[in-house]
Amino acid sequence: MPLSRRDLFRTAPAAALAAGLHPRLASPARAEPLVVRVREPRNLETPLSDLFSTDTGKFYVRDHFSLPDVDLKTFKLTVEGHVENELELTLDDLKKMGAVTREIVLECAGNGRVFLVPPVRGAQWGHGAVGQAKWTGVPLGAVLERAKVKAGAGDVVLIGADKGAIADPATPGAINFDRGIPLAKAKKDETLVAWGMNEAPLPVSHGAPLRAIVGGWYGMAAVKWLSRIVVLDRPHIGYWQTIDYSYWERTKEGVPQLVPLAAIQPKAVVTNPVPGAVLKAGEKHAIEGFAWAGENAVAKVEVSADGGKTWAAAVLEKSEPLKAARWRATFAPAAGPLKLLARATDDKGNTQPEKRDPDRRTYMINHLIPVELTVK
Repeated sequence: MPLSRRDLFRTAPAAALAAGLHPRLASPARAEPLVVRVREPRNLETPLSDLFSTDTGKFYVRDHFSLPDVDLKTFKLTVEGHVENELELTLDDLKKMGAVTREIVLECAGNGRVFLVPPVRGAQWGHGAVGQAKWTGVPLGAVLERAKVKAGAGDVVLIGADKGAIADPATPGAINFDRGIPLAKAKKDETLVAWGMNEAPLPVSHGAPLRAIVGGWYGMAAVKWLSRIVVLDRPHIGYWQTIDYSYWERTKEGVPQLVPLAAIQPKAVVTNPVPGAVLKAGEKHAIEGFAWAGENAVAKVEVSADGGKTWAAAVLEKSEPLKAARWRATFAPAAGPLKLLARATDDKGNTQPEKRDPDRRTYMINHLIPVELTVK
């Protein structure tokens, strides 16, 4: 069951998690302080204190269905559809194609959903359904080149081995999780078929033996337990492109139409001080956090200690596309309740909005969320 708002930043030891979850999640060597949002299928959130940790055991977990049973001895990735050469590739076949490593942020499209008012359905993530890892694999473009994609190709559909039925909105029986991406994005250097994470084999909880990584896009495109790639001669209009993981976009005539989610939006998150902290009036206090902007770099981060009336620039570490950057600032607040805000602007001029756009449904949550503090 999802936790309440007051449990937002509470951690749980690995033993407690493993007791109610799949045994392969447990790690006897170290604790995995992940917040349980949903027990089955598993939705586990990184605590605010460990945001962007380099420890794989602290990386958030997002599952749509129960863990699939993948036989590593017989596993093959198939590539089919609008191609000249249909392929069946073992893990060794893929590794012989050459490996690259890319450090890339992965953020769930519903990250921050617990802050939506009124509450909406879906996993009630706080800020912690996001992380950055070093992903090792082969560029998807190299796989498609070997398959020789035919002229007129549309979307490349990534299909996972996980499977199940959704009751509301209903699926047509049990379906696999999948996601279609345009051929142009599939060929980008940041789009990988990955078998490694943080210089170690990809864990089962993160999609082993293979998962897709689509750099700069929300995590719904990073299909876990990747087993099939189907190239279409048209856009993909499956369940996970239309009914789910989509938002309303207004045409020039003002008519709303559903559009698949894609690029991560700019966001800054405060990791210190934490919500509910009590600060001493008149003293200097540090404000710290992280910012990211998907395919773009973060150009600046600003902070406000008066609920957004005035803003001051934070010190931003080097920012690159696809990665998160640390930022910091200081302030000396007066006594009383305080609403602390942080906002990021990317290098294309896109800034976090002040208010939530309802056309985004339950996704792309990057509007300003105050950190409420008390100063005495």
